[in-house]
Formats: sequence, C-alpha cells, structure tokens
Amino acid sequence: MLDYAAFPQQRQELIHRRLLKNGSVVCAVLAEELNVSEHTIRRDLQELSQQGICKKVYGGAVLSALRNDNFVDRKQSNYDEKKQIAQKCIEFIQDNGCVFLDASTTNLALAKALPKEIKGTFVTNSPEIAVSLLQLEYCEVILLGGEIHRDTGGCIGGMAIQQIQEMIFDQVFIGGCAMDHEVGLTGFCYADCEFKKIVIKQANQVIVPLTKNKISMVARYVVARSEEIDIIVMSTALDATLSSQFKNNIRFYHTNQEK
Repeated sequence: MLDYAAFPQQRQELIHRRLLKNGSVVCAVLAEELNVSEHTIRRDLQELSQQGICKKVYGGAVLSALRNDNFVDRKQSNYDEKKQIAQKCIEFIQDNGCVFLDASTTNLALAKALPKEIKGTFVTNSPEIAVSLLQLEYCEVILLGGEIHRDTGGCIGGMAIQQIQEMIFDQVFIGGCAMDHEVGLTGFCYADCEFKKIVIKQANQVIVPLTKNKISMVARYVVARSEEIDIIVMSTALDATLSSQFKNNIRFYHTNQEK
C-alpha cells in the first residue's frame, strides 16, 4: 500500500479524485484513511484551492464549480433535464399568485412549459422569459427594466432593484451556479447574486430548480444560505447521505416523485 504521508502529490491526486466523485471531502475522514494528520490534509486542501480545484469549508472542502457561459450558450446545456425539472416546478405554482422567475435557463424552460390555462401574475427580469409568458392568455406579465446584462440575460441594475423592492411575491424561482449544504446557493456574477438576494427578501416561498451537475459544489458569491431556501427541484433524488447534510427546512423533490 502506498505511504501517502511520504508522497504529497499522490495524496493530493487522491483527494482530487474524491472531490470529483463525491463533491466534498472531510479532513478528519481523509486523515484517518491516509494515516496523516488533519493539519497535513488542510495543507493539501489549501494547495488544491489555490489551483482552483476546491473551496475550503469548515472541516473540509467542496469542489469548485466551473464558470458558465452566457445565457444564450447555456440554453442548450442539459436541455432535456431542464425541461423535466420545469414540468415538476409547475406543480408548485399557486393559481392566481404573484410569481417571480429570474433570468435562468431552467426558468426559461419553465416559462415555456406553463399550461395555457394558468392564471396569475408573473414577474421576470428576463426579456426572453417575458416573451414566453406572453403566450399565457390569462396571466399578467411584468418585465423589469434597465440595461440587459449579457451573461445573465436579465436586467439586474438599479432600475430593476427599485422595482423589485416595491413588490411582494408568493413564490420566487431562483437559479444558481452551484449548491452546497454548508455554503448554500452560489453564483459567479456578483451583481446578479446581489440582485437575487433582494428578490429573495421579497418572497414568501423560495424555490430553486437545480440541475444535478450543480449539487455539492461552490461558486464565488453567495445567493442564499440553505435556511433561506424552501424547495429544491431536481431531476434525480439525492442519495440518503447527501440529503441528510442539508438543513431540515429544505424540501427536495425530483421529477419522478409525487408532490
């Protein structure tokens, strides 16, 4: 058996493989398994974090998310999975409610999937989502204004923020780049993440549609802590170990599950 205490490069390669497989690692577990001190593992994680491979969290580390392309390019990524998640999200939308859809590609899939007979008010900061919502005959559609941010595909500036602060939402559907049980929902664009935080403050219920490639990962800026999220909708169920790590307030749903 390899003496990992004597071979730091091989030790870090093993840790990297564990991060890719599980999304996170725990210092104490690795230290015992590899027969090294927790201090040694923390040094390894520091080295890996400097390479951009992971982000250190209390007691261990989580895999770093990769920065996404702009809104136009992301629309085709995981397209079928997003459509499945969108169909599940429809089950949670309250009739005659006031619902906010932020500028995410999964929310675009949701807007396109909404049944024609649905009633209510839909607010969005995405012109493309607004165009899809206009196909709904019985819905009021409100598009927030201002400059359109190219990467996010939505308005996230002062005008949009001012409008949001005058609204109260029954539900908001918020996208993100990564989700971790300790750090919460995170993203790469600082202005967009700050905009999402303001939206969440105006919401009675926060729903996060999440593709499976974003779970147990961390991006650069926090959007919402786990305790601020009510529902996460995914295409597949989390395994029991990972599910148990999340806050009890979050309800997880997947596309093959009854509401």
